[in-house]
Parts: sequence; structure tokens; C-alpha cells
Amino acid sequence: MAAGEYPDCRALTRGPKFHYFGYYDKFPYDATGRYLLAMETDFMDRPPEPDDAARIGIVDLEGDGEFDAFAETYAWNWQQSTHLQWMPSAPDREIIYNIREGDRYVARIHDVNSGKIWVLPRPIYAVSRSGKQAVSVNFSRIHACRPGYGYNGIPDPWADDLHPDEDGIYLMDLETGEAEFIISIAQAAAIEPDETIEQGKHWFNHLQFSTDDSRFLFLHRWHYVLPDGHRTWYTRLLTANPDGSELYLLNKDNMTSHFDWKSGNEILAWATQFDIGDYYFVFTDQTDEVEIIGEDVLTCDGHCSYSPDGRFILTDTYPQGEGHERTLLLYENATGVRTDIGAFYSPPELQGEIRCDLHPRWNRDGTKVCFDSMHEGERQIYEIDVSGIVGQ
Repeated sequence: MAAGEYPDCRALTRGPKFHYFGYYDKFPYDATGRYLLAMETDFMDRPPEPDDAARIGIVDLEGDGEFDAFAETYAWNWQQSTHLQWMPSAPDREIIYNIREGDRYVARIHDVNSGKIWVLPRPIYAVSRSGKQAVSVNFSRIHACRPGYGYNGIPDPWADDLHPDEDGIYLMDLETGEAEFIISIAQAAAIEPDETIEQGKHWFNHLQFSTDDSRFLFLHRWHYVLPDGHRTWYTRLLTANPDGSELYLLNKDNMTSHFDWKSGNEILAWATQFDIGDYYFVFTDQTDEVEIIGEDVLTCDGHCSYSPDGRFILTDTYPQGEGHERTLLLYENATGVRTDIGAFYSPPELQGEIRCDLHPRWNRDGTKVCFDSMHEGERQIYEIDVSGIVGQ
């Protein structure tokens, strides 16, 4: 591929309805690579209201882009959809996603072959790599504190509590539905507190299990009103065992953004280190070891993930330049070489929680990348074949 050229990009979904998958940390492709999970909506230019449903369905990638709906949900947002994903324990037939049921959010496991459905008592945020467990949080609180990542429809019971003892993270058994409260917001806020922590309103989001399920990470965030009246927010990166024990403050330097586990104890994250700056770092869990990755070529925040074989990092950028384009790129770990594989226009009028980040995602053998985009005027899912770049 010559310099300045991009590989071909093809649309996987089509209008008149709008389609997307959501976040970058899950496989939308089934075990065979033929079927793609997707969400369908009737609008794309405003936040969802409590009575707005989104349809959940499958696209046959050997077909014509037709969306085959099998369910709907009122528990969804533009950034992370409904945490829709194939069950790691049955990626050829079972799907898990969140729904609103009465006055609570719950998760549903759906066998798309048999039609059988199991309902779990809590919503899922992240599923373990084995598919046996999930961690759950309060999506009403996330919606109030960080619109675009929670769900609109049920009030937060602890809305007036800055750092509640009774709200936080649950560990749920996906076979039995048994859920255990493992880490409270108050517990995290008590770690190395300062004035901003004591006076801020706190919440948890962005949870992910390590590659061997021995640990999970999450972001601890809080709002704070500065002396000039401007409201800002801070972020710390914490890790823990699945039962909540050995809670560890891995990055306390005010900002950790997107991340992915490199191994059972290493985490790639765009973050701040006060004595170094903002970079992609690899943190070694439960230590103070940290290493800069791609210092000269990975120069801005993006939605990063390792290829299935760990050789490449896939990430993107936020809109840049007069073209207001989001760049999609690969970084080869062994050589430090960055290869841009596309640049896609992002409508500047669609900002905040209704923006369309690319959220690039690998297929299961690391030869293709799919992403959400609005560069053709409507929110749809696209795919790029990267086999020629990754050498497979």
C-alpha cells in the first residue's frame, strides 16, 4: 500500500434506518465471522428519551446489509449501546445485552438459534473472558453524571449522596444470577482523599476484565466545582480481584481515558503522568512500573485495543483539522510503525453524548476491523480488510 493510500472500506449496514454497535472493547463478530451484532434506531441526532426503544439484531455479512431484528431495549445509549456482545462461552449462538424491566435494569442472555431467553437480576457492564461472570454498576448514576454512558429512564436512588456506601460494583454469576456487592463508591473515595474527592460527586464506569480474568479494572470519576464556578471532573484508574479484594490505585494522576489489557497484569491506557505528560502508557498492575508506548506516533487519545495475537494496537483519533476527520490507525508493537488505514468525516454539529466515535473493533482472527461512522451522512457500520497490513 503506497503512502497516503488507504485500504478499501465497505458499508456493512444500510439505511433508511441508522445502525451502530457501540464500544471498542467487544467482538461484534460471531465465532464464524459471518454474523455481526448491531443496533438499529429511527433517529441519530438527539439523546434517547426513556420511551425510545432501540432494536437489537444481526447482519449476515454474506448478504446485502439487511438488519434482522430479534429484540428491543430501552436500556441503551449512543456510546456503549446496551453492552451488546456474543457470550464468550457460546459465541456462535448466545448474546447478552441489557434491558429495562419495570423499575430496574437487568441483563438478558438470548440464544438466537433456539430463541431461549434467560433474564439476570442485574445489568452487565463487562463480561469475563470465560463468560462465567460479569461486573455490574448503577447505570442511572452514570447517566446523571456522564450522559451518553448510562441509561435514561430510572432515577438514581443515591442521587443526593456524593459517595454512597451502598452503591458501587457488583459481581454477578452468569449461570446462577447470584450477585455480590464487592466495591462501594465510598470505599474508592476513601483512598488517598483530597479536597476535590471529598467535595465531588463520584461514580464508576469503564470496567474490563484482564486477559486471564484474574483482575478487573475500572475508572473512578468525580465532578468538582472550581473556585471560578466551572465544573470539571477527575479520573483515577483502579484494579481489583474479581471478589473486590486487593483493591489497587494504579494511576492517580487525574486522567485515565481509554485502555485495554495487554496481559493478565499489564494495561495499555491513554493517561496522564504528572512528571511525564499525556501518552499511551503500559502500566504493570499492583506496581509503579510504567512505560510509554508509541511516543512519537501515538500522540492523542483514542479507543485502543490489541489485535487477537497481540502484535498490533488498533486505535483512532478524535476529529482533527479543517476536514473534521477521525483517523483510524494500526501500530505495530515490534517495529513502532504506525499505519493509517482511513480518515472519516465527523459532522461537527453532532457533539457530546450524540457524537459518533469510530470505536474500532477487531474481528476474531485479526484480519478485519469494523467501526461506526457518519462520514456518509448517517450512522452506519463499516469494515476494512487489514490482512495485507498485518500479514495474515
